[in-house]
Amino acid sequence: MTKAFVVGHPIKHSRSPLIHGYWLQVHDLDGSYERIDVEPVNFGDFLRSFGERGYTGGNVTIPHKEAAFAGVDRRTERAERLGAVNTLWIQDGLLWGDNTDVLGFIVHLDQSLGTGWEQSVDNVMVLGAGGAARAVVAGLQDRPLGRILVANRTLSKAESLVHDLEGGAVRLEAMDWDRIGEALAGCQLVVNTTSLGMAGQPPLSIDLHTMPDDAAVADIVYVPLKTPLLAAAEARGLRTVDGLGMLLHQAAPGFERWFGVRPQVTPELRALIVADIEGRI
Repeated sequence: MTKAFVVGHPIKHSRSPLIHGYWLQVHDLDGSYERIDVEPVNFGDFLRSFGERGYTGGNVTIPHKEAAFAGVDRRTERAERLGAVNTLWIQDGLLWGDNTDVLGFIVHLDQSLGTGWEQSVDNVMVLGAGGAARAVVAGLQDRPLGRILVANRTLSKAESLVHDLEGGAVRLEAMDWDRIGEALAGCQLVVNTTSLGMAGQPPLSIDLHTMPDDAAVADIVYVPLKTPLLAAAEARGLRTVDGLGMLLHQAAPGFERWFGVRPQVTPELRALIVADIEGRI
C-alpha cells in the first residue's frame, strides 16, 4: 500500500486528506493519505525519516515550507524560484521537493476568468508578501502583463519579494500598504494572499469602487468561501475568483507523483470540500 501525508503545525484544519481520500476512492487505489503534526523543532528529523516509516512522499504546509526547501536533496526549478517546497517524494534514494502552488493558482485563475483573460489586464496588485504571494507573483510573471504591484504592511518584505523574483518582461514593484487605495484605479486584477478575511481574522478593508468595471478580484482564502473582499467585489459587479480552486489544483501533481494516476478536479470534489467547509459533513 502506498502511503502519503500532509505535514504541518497545526494540521487538524487541513482538508488535504479529504481531497486525496476522494481521489483514492474514485480511482480504487490501495493507498492512504494522513495528517501528521510536527513541531518546527522536530521537522528536520521527520524529513530525514519519513521514508523509513513507509511513506512515499507528502505535502508540506505552514510553517514548514521554507524548512523543507532547505532540507531536501534536489528541487524542481519552480521550487528553486520560490524558495519554498510543498511537495516531497523520494526518487533514486534522493529526497526531492517541488512547489505546486504556482500551478494551482494559475490553473484556477484561467478556469475562473476564461482563456485569454490576461489580454485585457495590464496592472495587477498582489496583497501580501509571504510564501503564497511568491507563488501568485511567479505564476502571473509567466503571462504578458505590464506590471505587478506587491503591497504589504511591512514594505521591506514586499521589497524582498520583488528583489528575489524580478526579471523577465513583467515589471515588479513593491508598494506601501497605505498606497493601495490610490493604485487600485489602474489595476484590472487584485489578488489577496494575506490571512485578512479568513475566519477568525479581521476583514480586508479596501475600497474597490475605483477599479475598472471589467476588473477581477481573487482571494486565496477559502474559509469562508465567499470572503468579505469577494462579497464586496460581487456587490461592485466585478468578476471574482475564490480560494478553493487553488487548493484543489495544487494537490493534483503530488497525487500523481505518489499514486501514479493523474486525478481530475471535478465539480463533485469541489462540492465535497464546500460541504466540509460549511460543516455539512
